Amino acid sequence: MKVIGIAGWSGSGKTTLVEQVIGLLEARGLVVSLVKHAHHEFDIDYPGKDSWRHRHAGCREVLVTSANRWAVMHELRGRPELKLEEALAQLSPCDLVLVEGFKHEPIPKIEIWRAAIDKPQLFPNDPHIIAVASDQAVATGLPQLDLNQPAQVADFIVKAMGLSPAPGRSEKALPAY
Repeated sequence: MKVIGIAGWSGSGKTTLVEQVIGLLEARGLVVSLVKHAHHEFDIDYPGKDSWRHRHAGCREVLVTSANRWAVMHELRGRPELKLEEALAQLSPCDLVLVEGFKHEPIPKIEIWRAAIDKPQLFPNDPHIIAVASDQAVATGLPQLDLNQPAQVADFIVKAMGLSPAPGRSEKALPAY
């Protein structure tokens, strides 16, 4: 399983780009997973639902399953949040894990940068950034990717990570962006 981060400040366009790139990589026959770091409390469950009630009754883990998907909710109950390596260990095997957030982890990363959000660039202080995706030219010797061309970013990831579909998987028609 190969790992690449998508790093940048809030509002830079990380989520939009990641969503588009996932579709393009999946269309190439790759199995892609994602680890997203949230800086705030979040919930995928709602008051009144059985699973919510079971978690609030004290369950450490609740697994909900259906014909379409399954999810495990794990309550930390005061224990420290997962480190990236611990989160990665929870995933099923895949070709690539995209990591959104965890911008200070020592993994290869593509920085998403927009001058309009008025935040400093990360690459000058992070040797793990291997490319910059932006909506304008950036003064760097790193590869520069057009933030508005998700196919260019997907191509870069495939090449940089040395990815190819597993035998028996084939490319599908590419989605239009």
